[in-house]
Amino acid sequence: MSKKIGFIGLGIMGKPMARNLMKAGYSLVVYNRTASKAQELVQAGAQQVGSPKEVAENSQIIITMVSDSPEVEEVILGPKGVIQGLKAGSVVIDMSSISPVVTQRIAAELSTKGATMLDAPVSGGETGAVQGTLSIMVGGDEEVFNEVKPVLEKMGKSVVRVGRIGAGGFTKLSNQIIVAAALQAISEALVLAQKAGVDIQLVYEAIRGGMAGGRTLDMKIPMFIQRNFEPGFKMDLHIKDLKNALLAGKSLGVALPSTGLIHELFTACRAQGKGQKDHSVIYTLVEQLAGL
Repeated sequence: MSKKIGFIGLGIMGKPMARNLMKAGYSLVVYNRTASKAQELVQAGAQQVGSPKEVAENSQIIITMVSDSPEVEEVILGPKGVIQGLKAGSVVIDMSSISPVVTQRIAAELSTKGATMLDAPVSGGETGAVQGTLSIMVGGDEEVFNEVKPVLEKMGKSVVRVGRIGAGGFTKLSNQIIVAAALQAISEALVLAQKAGVDIQLVYEAIRGGMAGGRTLDMKIPMFIQRNFEPGFKMDLHIKDLKNALLAGKSLGVALPSTGLIHELFTACRAQGKGQKDHSVIYTLVEQLAGL
C-alpha cells in the first residue's frame, strides 16, 4: 500500500489521529470543511486540498473521521465526494461512528468503482486519539484489512477485525451502550454517596479494586471531582450513537430498554445546553434529580 494517505475530518479525534500517522512517516493529504483546522498539520508537512474528491485523487488509502451518517455520505458520495476522484484499488476506511446500514450502502456504491471499504470506528476518546491507544473495531474484507492494519496500528493499541462490512459499526454501537450504561450507573452511585455525605474520592478508592472498578470509572472520577466537563467525547455524539443503536435494535428486532431510558436522560442533559460538554456531564443531571 502507498505511504500517501488521505484524511478527511480534523476535529477533536481526527486531528490527533492524523498527526500520529504523520509521526509514523506517512505523507498526508488532508481536507476539513473548516479549512483553518488543517493549518497545524499543513505546517507539519501535510498537503491540504479543497474537497474530498481531491483527497481521493491524491491518495490510495482514504480515511474519513466525521460526525454522523449524513456527513459520511456527503464526503464520500456527494457532488465533490471521494467517489468522484476514486481510483480502482483504493481503500476507503471510515472511522466515524455511524449507522452500519448506511456503511453497507456506501460500500456497495464504492465497489462499482473498483474500490473497497472498511468500517473502523474507534473507542478511547480524545486521550486515546492523542496517545495513539485507541481501540479500533473493523468490518470488511480480511485481505484488505491485513493490508491496511499497519496504518491502523499507528492510531490504535487494539486493532481487531470483527467481521464483514458493517460489523465494526455494530461493535461500536455495542461499545457505546456499555459506556453509556456505565456512566449512568457511576453517576447514580456516586450521587447517592455524595448526598449521604461520603467523600466520592474515598468511595472511588474503596471500590476501584473490586467488581465495580474499570476504565470508565478511572477516567471519569477526576472529571466529577474537579467539575471539569470539557469534552473528550461530547454528549451530543453519544446521543447520536445511542440513537443509531436504538434504530439498529428496531431493524433487528432487539429490545434495548435500558439504552432507551439512558438515551432520554442524555437528551434531557442536552436540553439544558450541555450537548457540547463531555458525556460525563450526565453526573450533573443526576445531581439535580437528587436535589443537590
